[in-house]
Amino acid sequence: MISKAEGKQKTIAGEVSLTGVGLHTGKNVTLTFKPSEENTGMYFKRIDIEGQPIIEANADYVVNTQRGTNLEKLGVHIQTSEHVLAACVGLGIDNICLEMDSPEPPIMDGSSKFFVEALEKVGLVEQEACREEFVVTEVISYLDEKTGSEIILMPADEYQLTTMVDFGTKILGTQNASIKSITEFKDQISDSRTFSFLHEIEMLLEHGLIKGGDLNNAIVYVDKELSEETMAKLRKAFNKDSISVKSNGILDNLTLNHPNEAARHKLLDVIGDLALVGMPIKGKVIANKPGHHVNTEFAKKLKKIIKTEKRNNIPVFDLTKPPVKDVNDIMAMLPHRPPFLLVDKILEISDNHVIGLKNVTMNEPFFVGHFPGAPVMPGVLQVEAMAQTGGILVLSTVPDPENYLTYFMKIDNVRFKQQVLPGDTLIFKLVLLSPIRRGICHMQGNAYVNGKLVSEAELMAQIVKVK
Repeated sequence: MISKAEGKQKTIAGEVSLTGVGLHTGKNVTLTFKPSEENTGMYFKRIDIEGQPIIEANADYVVNTQRGTNLEKLGVHIQTSEHVLAACVGLGIDNICLEMDSPEPPIMDGSSKFFVEALEKVGLVEQEACREEFVVTEVISYLDEKTGSEIILMPADEYQLTTMVDFGTKILGTQNASIKSITEFKDQISDSRTFSFLHEIEMLLEHGLIKGGDLNNAIVYVDKELSEETMAKLRKAFNKDSISVKSNGILDNLTLNHPNEAARHKLLDVIGDLALVGMPIKGKVIANKPGHHVNTEFAKKLKKIIKTEKRNNIPVFDLTKPPVKDVNDIMAMLPHRPPFLLVDKILEISDNHVIGLKNVTMNEPFFVGHFPGAPVMPGVLQVEAMAQTGGILVLSTVPDPENYLTYFMKIDNVRFKQQVLPGDTLIFKLVLLSPIRRGICHMQGNAYVNGKLVSEAELMAQIVKVK
């Protein structure tokens, strides 16, 4: 479910740039992190292309996952997006512009470390808008039957991740990595560098890839015997006079930052790829043999779930918490009285929306005749209850609400989705469709029971002073 998280949205306090080369393109690139407005999310901006097109960090734009997560929107490409996105997620950044003059971010040392350091250099600032997060309430999974790769997402108190990798080679074998909180990303994960096996390096070189690679930005595990011909190719590719294999099976003299650095980097990749969901996650990820393909397919699945919830726009609240307004507060504002007072609590209210609650019991007088033996709440009364909830919103704009009455002006696009029965708890959400002017309020009203939309209507009403 989608819920408000603790705290406000965050962006960065200023601009900061990094320069380097793209791992696969070999092109020089300047990446500039820029602050962005509320609710804009994370997005790339290609300033080397006419019109400076924007490509949002969106799983729907994934077109290729060979050697990285590559995005495309309207013919504009972003390559190897995962490391820089992981840095943003790891620091809790919601809104940021990633401006580049090339299709691929600089590889730096093959990790997220330098991105994290640059972002921390300018610092973060809170914005006015509240954070929303995807709260996992049931197990969600994705299995790639071809590879056996699987990702499971289950309920947890915060964003946690575990990766389990089995490379099937003697030199690397099985590794695991975990973090219990995304706040551990900087210290535990961000410096974990990308890696490859020697046979993969040979193939990439033959196809003209990893033009920006060197022995300082990728760990190379030697999983085969080095021939003199291969040694010559590697010396040329990495611009080294000599190359050797150390006792730990790593090419040249690179020192591991962690014994399980490969598994930690896979965890980093999962974080970067799941950033394409477009919303913080509150849940625990368990990824078995993760890779960019399974990661991004899972991100697409989560996006569909989120899209469905947003379309239904289901509000979720802890009903054990004290309401913003109880029934006595409501009667101090509304002229309605039992049995025609149809809202019991106000759970939330702002300048442009209000959420109310009604407990439907068998004691409701309308059940006597609607219908004997088959009690159903009349749809017209559901709409009336929405209107009363909306009345609280509009009456909150005047200093003396007790001196006003609220009258319907128009009701449009009314739909009833399912029955409301005794024992149901109705949640009403009313959102302004336009600013309140001269006491006229134009709202979209939705009513929910057990997380399902039961009725909806577009309402227009006006408050009129009577004293």
